[in-house]
Parts: sequence; structure tokens; C-alpha cells
Amino acid sequence: METNELFAAVRDASKTLVGLDDAKVREVLLAVADEAEKQTDYILSENQKDLDKMDKSNPMYDRLMLTKERIAGIASDIRNVAGLPSPLGKVLKNIERPNGLKLKRISVPFGVIGVIYEARPNVSFDVFSICFKSGNACVLKGGSDAHCSNTAIINVIHSVLRRMNVNENVVALLPAGRESTGELLNAIGYVDMIIPRGSSGLINFVREHAKIPVIETGAGVCHIYFDESGDLKIGQDAVFNGKTRRVSVCNSLDCLIINEKRLQDLPAICERMAEKNVIIYADQPSYDALKGKYPYLEPATADSYGTEFLDYKMSIKTVKNLDEALEHIAKYSSKHSEAIISKDEASIEKFDRMVDAACVYTNTSTAWTDGAQFGLGAEIGISTQKMHARGPMALEELTTYKWIIKGNGQVRS
Repeated sequence: METNELFAAVRDASKTLVGLDDAKVREVLLAVADEAEKQTDYILSENQKDLDKMDKSNPMYDRLMLTKERIAGIASDIRNVAGLPSPLGKVLKNIERPNGLKLKRISVPFGVIGVIYEARPNVSFDVFSICFKSGNACVLKGGSDAHCSNTAIINVIHSVLRRMNVNENVVALLPAGRESTGELLNAIGYVDMIIPRGSSGLINFVREHAKIPVIETGAGVCHIYFDESGDLKIGQDAVFNGKTRRVSVCNSLDCLIINEKRLQDLPAICERMAEKNVIIYADQPSYDALKGKYPYLEPATADSYGTEFLDYKMSIKTVKNLDEALEHIAKYSSKHSEAIISKDEASIEKFDRMVDAACVYTNTSTAWTDGAQFGLGAEIGISTQKMHARGPMALEELTTYKWIIKGNGQVRS
């Protein structure tokens, strides 16, 4: 099938979703979750073909890898999405005008959503479940590194859709290769919105070349500021969790900012990261505080800041006060997730007010930025822009609205 034919088929299939009630949508999603677990061996065998082509030392290897436990977790997330209330048909505004016109603004799906993502095959299941629940069809363009895995996943979903008499074109996977990416970015009249998930390079490419509205997601340059009044135990746990939980995800910590009055605590804050061989790029004051006390230490350079490492690497910036910390974050943040470790309520309040990011944390790590952890069921991405959606995007963020106007013969003079 030619690409434009595929786009047309998905567009036409999207119109059939309007006729599905929420009970049917829930039934389909539960069946997909069951089938994913039933077909675990098939999915893992195809995933292994992708893994065999990637060096295990590549930080993306963990993102690419599926396991029996991860597939069970994916199935659980799909069931969570299935059980959520439908975001469609909600009355967002109800107005009666003096002339008798009655207006309602109701939530409706976008139609067709295109998602471009890198080597994360779990995204295929996530995107389908959230789009299907919100009444949207989807066109997926996964990275070539995960093409075997993604193909297997879409085969599993299509088998369920056929069995349950739902048009299988409500989800389509594009071929590997950059040519199909370009075609998706130019699918005017077929695709209503593009969501890129991945590195800043991918997001920048999509933003620069798309002729369709784009919601930017994914790139996370995340900071934790350890304030003069910060609790040492909380700081240790937040930094270790933020940096080492999963280094290849967008909410992982990239830069620790520390108040100069707490430099004596820096070896204790960083100590556990040596277990994970985390390389620290330290400015001069923090380098002096860690020298001889931390084994994987290098001097910071200009490139150490504003970098999304997606690896066991982290930078440290020493500041005199909260204002300097805020200046550093304003200069280097990707507006994803930022955190402060502090006991001082005035500092916390100022941090919350001044930091321009989708998610702003106090006394915890940035690792919580996730749709499931926010109680949204799952997510299609983390929006780092300000138009329409910000932060974890789930069902409500995949709807727009339309006005329904009822009259009784009124005419406008």
C-alpha cells in the first residue's frame, strides 16, 4: 500500500471510532492486554532480533529491551487505560444567549495522530491504547532500531481488532527509514497532529520540517537544586533515584545544582552513584569538594550544562544562592522537570513560582514525571511546550472541542 493510501485508510478508519461506545472500547483494550501477554514469546523473539543489532553498552539498549515482566506491566497499563472514564462528550461550557440560542462546548477527538519515536517499543502499545480510548486513530513511526519489535506489537493489536470487528486501520505502522518520516510530516489533510517522542535532535527535526501542528515532547534536561537548608538524606535519595533509576528516560537527572554552603555534604550526596559508575562533570568548587572522595570525576566544560545525557553521567554546578540556581535553570532547562531540596518555605515558594517547567518538584526526584504515576493511566508523552497541553499527556490532552448550537429560527440582523 502506498503511503498516501495508508494515510487515507487511517483517516477513514478514524471516522468509525465515533460509532464505538465506551463499553466496546473497553472490551477491545482488555482483549489487547490479554493478547499481549498471550503472545509474549512471539513479541520477545522479535524484540531479540532488534537487540542483537545493538551494542549492550548503548544506553538505548535498556529502552529497547522487552522482558516478560515489562510486557506484563504494559498489559497492566492498558487495562488501567481501559478502566478510565471516557474523555469524550464532556460538556465543557453551557451557555444560553439572550436571543434564545443555546450553546454547548463538548470534548471530541482530534481524528488522526501521528507519533514519531525512537527505540522504545512499549510506546507502540501505549500510543494505541491512549489514542483508541480517546477516539483517535494513530499512525506510528518507530525507530529502525525497534522495527521488528514494533511490527510484532502492531500484528498483535491488528489480530484483536479483526477478531472484534473493528477496522484495523485505526492503528498503522509506517516502514522503517527516513522517507516515511518525511511523508508523515507532510500528510496534510490526513493527519491532524504530530507528537515526537525522543531526543532533542528528533524533536528539533520534527519541529523544523512538519507542515502539521506539532506538540513537542520528551527532551528533558532536568535539574535538582540542593538548597542551603536541604535535608541531606532527602538529597541523597532524590539525586540517586533521579540519576540512576533509568538513565535513558527523559525524566532522569542531568545536573545537580548545590548551594556553596553545603559543599561539605557533596561527597555524601554523590557517594551511592559510584555503585553505578556515574561520571560526574564538576565545576571547580564541586570538583575540589569531591576530589579524592569520588572515583569517577572529571572537570566540567561548557558542554556539561544543558545536555540531556541519557547515560550514567551528570554535571554539578555550584551557586551562592537560590537566585543563581534559578538563573542556571532558566538558561539550561528544557522546561521538563525541575526540583528543589529545601526546608525553607520561602525558598520553596519562590522556586515554584519562578521555575518555568511543566513539572516542578519539592523534596523528591524528577523521576515521577510519568502519566501513570500522575494517575492518568498511561501517557503518550511529556509535553514541554505551553500550547494546549503541558506535562504528561494522556486522554484529556488528546481531545479538542467543538461548539454545538441549538436555535429556533433566530436570524442575525
